Amino acid sequence: MPVLDQNGVKEWRRRTTGESLVRWFGWLVGVAVFVVCWQRISESTTWFFVWDAPRIAEDIWTRATPPRWEYISQLGRPIWDTLNIATLGTIIALFLAVPVAFLAARNTTPSALFVRPIALLIIVSTRSINSLIWALLLIAIIGPGVFAGVVAIAIRSIGFCAKLLYEAIEEIDQTQVEAITATGASRWQVMAYGIVPQILPAFAGIAVFRWDINIRESTVLGLVGAGGIGLQLSASLNVLAWPQVSLILIVILAAVVISEWVSAKVRGAII
Repeated sequence: MPVLDQNGVKEWRRRTTGESLVRWFGWLVGVAVFVVCWQRISESTTWFFVWDAPRIAEDIWTRATPPRWEYISQLGRPIWDTLNIATLGTIIALFLAVPVAFLAARNTTPSALFVRPIALLIIVSTRSINSLIWALLLIAIIGPGVFAGVVAIAIRSIGFCAKLLYEAIEEIDQTQVEAITATGASRWQVMAYGIVPQILPAFAGIAVFRWDINIRESTVLGLVGAGGIGLQLSASLNVLAWPQVSLILIVILAAVVISEWVSAKVRGAII
C-alpha cells in the first residue's frame, strides 16, 4: 500500500509498519517456542544412543539380510487374516457410517438442534482415537484375536467415512431434490431418487480409499494381539529373528503396494 516517506513522496510498501511489527512478533514467538521445545527434548534425550544409532542400524541390517525366504510359507494365513480384517472392518464401518452421515448433514438431518450434534459427536469420537488404542481396549473386553482387529478397524473407520460422506451430502445439487419434492414424493423417495444417486460416486471413492488405509493399519494391529501379520512380526521381534522380520516387512510392503494399485484402479474407474 502507498505510504509517505520522510520527504512526503508516496512509496509503495507491501505491509504497513504495524503489520510488519505483528509479523516479526509472530516469528519471534515461534522461534522462542521452538527453542523451549528443543531444550525440553534435549533434556530427555540420551544423545549417546542417538550418535550410536548408525552403528546399531548397520548391525541390524547385517543380521536381517538376507531374508529367511523359506519362512514365507508360514505367512499365508497371517496376510489373509490381515486382508480380512481390513475388508470386513471397512464393510461394517460403511454400513454404520451411512446413517450417521445422513443424520449429520444439515440438509438431511431430522433435527439440527438435537440429532445432528449427536451424529457429529460419534464422528469426532471414533476418528480421534487410533486403531491401536481401539484394539487394546477391545482386546481387554473381548479378548485377543482377529475379531478384535475387525471391530477396531470398523470403529476407527466410521468417523472417517461418515465425515466425508456427510460433506458430500451437503454439497449435492438442491435443484434435483426440489424437482423431485415438487412431484409430491415422500421424504424417503426424495432421498432415494434425489440424494443417493448424487453421492454414489463419492461413496464408492470413500469406500475404496478407506479400505486402502485399513490395509496399512491392519498390518500393525497384531503387535497388540489383534491378529494378522503383525502378530508374526511381534513374535519375530521378541526372539530377535531379524531375517524373519525383514521378510515380513517385505510382505507387508508388497501387500500395501498391491492395495494401493487396486484402489487407484478402482477410483480411476469410478471417477
